[in-house]
Amino acid sequence: MSGASSSAAAPDADLEKLLKNEASAFQRELEVERILKAFKLNPYDILDLDESAKPEDVKKKYRQLSLFIHPDKTPHARAPEAFDILKKAESELSDAAKREELDATIKQARILVLREHGLPQTAPVDHPKLDNLNPPFKEQLRLKSKELLIEEELRRRKAIKMNLANEGFEARKKEEEVTAKKRKAEDDANWEANREQRVDSWRSFSKAGKKKKKQKVEVLG
Repeated sequence: MSGASSSAAAPDADLEKLLKNEASAFQRELEVERILKAFKLNPYDILDLDESAKPEDVKKKYRQLSLFIHPDKTPHARAPEAFDILKKAESELSDAAKREELDATIKQARILVLREHGLPQTAPVDHPKLDNLNPPFKEQLRLKSKELLIEEELRRRKAIKMNLANEGFEARKKEEEVTAKKRKAEDDANWEANREQRVDSWRSFSKAGKKKKKQKVEVLG
């Protein structure tokens, strides 16, 4: 009986292991999809972290997720893309200046959401007015942050476009100046090259004029 029970237990253990592996593969693919759909301008969304996360929390979460969705372990076709997005998010949150700028935007979003509910910017998250909101306060904060980050990105792109346009204008202006200088140099060179010809023409003209003056005018009558 014990032999039969042990042989029966082995297939059950194999089945459980197989199911666990399938579940793990499915979860990996779900996490890849979540990262791909996350708002790309907010690294917190990509790493699924709160803005209060400490630098060590950021690094820890990145290590966990990068191992979990690594292309070598995940059959998802876009796993490499998700991996790159994750790495970029970690890099931005590890950059003190970039994170400070991001946090300032989120802070501004929080002030605006609190103001919409008639609350001061110092109001705590557990304020009674913030209970039972639909959508919840955190969701409203996330949406407002997204709105502000998009506005900032549009301004940034517009500034880049304007700078490129100005650079293009300056480049054309310099090119026109160079062309004008070349043309003047060519004109000066041609003027010098034709100097003798002009002098000869002037001499011929002068001689012809003198000959006419020497001719006597006949008086009629």
